[in-house]
Amino acid sequence: MRWDGLTDDATTAAPALFGTDAVTRTFDTPEFRGITFHEVRARTIVNRVPGASRMPFEWTVNPYRGCSHACVYCFARKTHSYLDLDTGAGFDSQIVVKVNAPELLRRQLAARGWKGEHIAMGTNVDCYQRAEGRYRLMPGILAALRDYANPFSILTKGTLILRDLELLRQAAAVTEVGTSVSVGFLDHELWRTVEPGTPAPERRLEVCRTLMANDIPCAVLMAPVIPFLSDTPEQLRATVRAIAAAGATSVTPLVLHLRPGAREWFMEWLGHHHPHLVRRYETMYAGGSYAPTWYQRRITRQVHEYAREFGMAPFRAGAARRVAEPPATAPSAAPEPEPEPTQLTLL
Repeated sequence: MRWDGLTDDATTAAPALFGTDAVTRTFDTPEFRGITFHEVRARTIVNRVPGASRMPFEWTVNPYRGCSHACVYCFARKTHSYLDLDTGAGFDSQIVVKVNAPELLRRQLAARGWKGEHIAMGTNVDCYQRAEGRYRLMPGILAALRDYANPFSILTKGTLILRDLELLRQAAAVTEVGTSVSVGFLDHELWRTVEPGTPAPERRLEVCRTLMANDIPCAVLMAPVIPFLSDTPEQLRATVRAIAAAGATSVTPLVLHLRPGAREWFMEWLGHHHPHLVRRYETMYAGGSYAPTWYQRRITRQVHEYAREFGMAPFRAGAARRVAEPPATAPSAAPEPEPEPTQLTLL
């Protein structure tokens, strides 16, 4: 496995995240059958997003690499190749754990050069995937962000975030906190094959409902909308209706994109489960990683219409805010600029 010289983005010239002595333990465990954990001590945990990126944030924290959610479309699969690990089944089962993430984050937040900028989590792989149930890195991370009143946001497909509800409330009392859950569709048959390691869509929407009930703003990324499998008007309307019923602050539709690494794995899945769609996908994505602009605009327009029908705010980025103390005495933070529908990367 290639650790030396590794950075979160292979195009950057940043110092290595892991040295040759970084691997502390590599092992399988019975309660996580089929998953191998590679415990490492990272050199850095707050990572700058490359300037050429289309992300609407500049800094991220990723305590894990690889993800047991096993979403066949996950863009982050390519990052496993930087470690000489397989981007298919290996990405789903070979999980790198940065065991020193909480202490390292606390040290970096205390550094003189850090200006307290917003930190996004869950934007590469899910920080609340199954491994978090074993390693419990997020409580220490959230405590550090709370103690330094550092604004942050979390994107997740997991329900484990509710374990840390009290920490989220404490952080939201002193800084801006935003949460989002990803729910692209409601179809259970599709979910079981395309996102086999994730909680069911309705359980994710229950997370949204619970967060909102506890004064933690939660948006829903309706992502991905999968062409020809979850994009009929009836499917889109049903999904938006369920999102609205969960009380989400907003809904943002994002059409499936297929970057190198994910593209090959997804197309293999498609050929096995829906071979009649392979030619249509080859045509639709012939121009690159993204679906044609006309298709993305059509999906966005339809979702916006359904959002208005159910009294929701479509495509709004103002999910982060500070919980007022006492409640309702302080205004919410101003929303951040809205990204384009294709600009936010999902898990």
